[in-house]
Amino acid sequence: MHFLEQPPRHLFFTGKGGVGKTSLACATAIRLAEQGRKVLIVSTDPASNVAQVFGQRIGNALTAIAAVPNLSALEIDPEAAAQAYRDRIVGPVRGVLPDAVVRGIEEQLSGACTTEIAAFDEFTGLLTDGELTRGFEHIVFDTAPTGHTIRLLQLPGAWSSFLDSSDNGASCLGPLSGLEKQRTQYRAAVAALADAAQTRLVLVARPQASTLREVARTHDELAAIGLTRQYLVINGVLPPAATGDDPLAAAIARREAAALAALPAALRALPTDFTPLLPFNLVGLPALRALLAPTADEGGTAVAPSGGSLPPLPSLAALVDALAADGHGLVMLMGKGGVGKTTLAAAIAVELARRGFPVHLTTSDPAAHLSETLAGELDQLSVSRIDPHAETERYRQHVLDSKGKELDAHGRALLEEDLRSPCTEEIAVFQAFSRIIREAGRKFVVMDTAPTGHTLLLLDATGAYHREIARNMDKSGIAHFTTPMMQLQDPHQTKVLIATLAETTPVLEAARLQADLRRAGIEPWAWIINQSLAAARTGSPLLARRAAAEWPQIEAVREHHARRIALVPLQADEPVGVARLAALAAGRSSPPPPTTTNGTDHVRPM
Repeated sequence: MHFLEQPPRHLFFTGKGGVGKTSLACATAIRLAEQGRKVLIVSTDPASNVAQVFGQRIGNALTAIAAVPNLSALEIDPEAAAQAYRDRIVGPVRGVLPDAVVRGIEEQLSGACTTEIAAFDEFTGLLTDGELTRGFEHIVFDTAPTGHTIRLLQLPGAWSSFLDSSDNGASCLGPLSGLEKQRTQYRAAVAALADAAQTRLVLVARPQASTLREVARTHDELAAIGLTRQYLVINGVLPPAATGDDPLAAAIARREAAALAALPAALRALPTDFTPLLPFNLVGLPALRALLAPTADEGGTAVAPSGGSLPPLPSLAALVDALAADGHGLVMLMGKGGVGKTTLAAAIAVELARRGFPVHLTTSDPAAHLSETLAGELDQLSVSRIDPHAETERYRQHVLDSKGKELDAHGRALLEEDLRSPCTEEIAVFQAFSRIIREAGRKFVVMDTAPTGHTLLLLDATGAYHREIARNMDKSGIAHFTTPMMQLQDPHQTKVLIATLAETTPVLEAARLQADLRRAGIEPWAWIINQSLAAARTGSPLLARRAAAEWPQIEAVREHHARRIALVPLQADEPVGVARLAALAAGRSSPPPPTTTNGTDHVRPM
């Protein structure tokens, strides 16, 4: 493996949810520890399953892994980190400034942007403070700083009293207000990340067009800020021997080959490793060892969930039937990148348009390719994309023309500096988002949202706007008004659909997203489990074992998370084009019966 050759002290694994970065990080940590090196694995992932992988409790303290000498683990709790960060900023002014001012500061610090910065604050300490990690030869991070976060930390930071007191002209001064004292540490951390002698960045993807596009964008963002020494691991490649004469397996192999053939040039230049798709979940030491040194059969045999078979599960068509009953409204697809939100949003929009409803299909995801997914036109269906760059430039110019009009050269320069913050993009996208959702009063608006973290920042902006409007309306005595947040919270106007895969990490991340939405007063309407092998016909023994392994996750969603659920089978043909999207939306109402190949029964509960 290229990424394991002469490893430096720090190894960072980054990738979308569900691509296997936690498994790869844990497998790497085990490999190094079993070579006699002292290793620490650190996770800052809110949905971390490192403890589950190793089968023991870890938490926010250095914990020795009992089954692996030389290996310790640490799980940073982003919410606890955010609270400590808020306390550090607000504590000194509490009782000094008026209560209303303190409440305003706390509100500024309540969003996802603060949580992201606070988590970065925690692991930069691990990068730069030798006392914290003394005795460890390697530190393996199951996360990576996003380009978004690093750009925040590279801002010059020359904040002024004008910006501190501005109500609307600064995009993220609240979360950033605690950074100045830590700036030396952050600069050292960014320098460590850019130093190939200290740090190796490992980009993890699956052999799928969507995840490869996403990892290419991550590569470009990190390279643009000086983090150019990167490695690529393409995880979960279907072995040629697993296809046999199974049509579904052969179709998957063709799709993976096409995705790899179209790999962007920038990624082709990286040292690249491939790991095979395995027939079992990567939990426990034998399975993790097999990831980097696969054998013919490790990890045991997948079995159906305890308690017998599951009842038939609805198809996507059943959800569309329920949506169509309202005649109009906002339908939002949410979830981590790589779970198929764009395809699901397009399929729902196509089916609603085929039924004669006017539909506006739009996306706030900068990586989405709706036009490529649709590959055609349909009466009653209009398509748009919220272009983050164009909306940000429009917003910046508006702020400069209004709030910057009366400023001197110094004040205008400081305002321009703040408007270079990536948080500005969230505000700009929110404004465009607000314009579009007003259409949902007379037609269907189907929105494919950006990956979860960006969507939550968008909702933070929505909530802040709602609170500001409510205060102003209350002062003016206006009793009846509607804000975008009120529309999102109204189940008669908005249906939020959470998309996931039937795998451990995507389900954990989707559950956390649901909890975040509920804290914002938004109740998800349904969950869609996408690309399910358990709902597809396969004669491949490897795929059949993976299908059986999905059922515990499907059962967990049905019993513990979702009010409504739809199960969407993995498609043999890429669901691109109006006809295939319509077929996907029609779906099957339940998984097919068990199939038998070469005398082997494959478990597929009904």
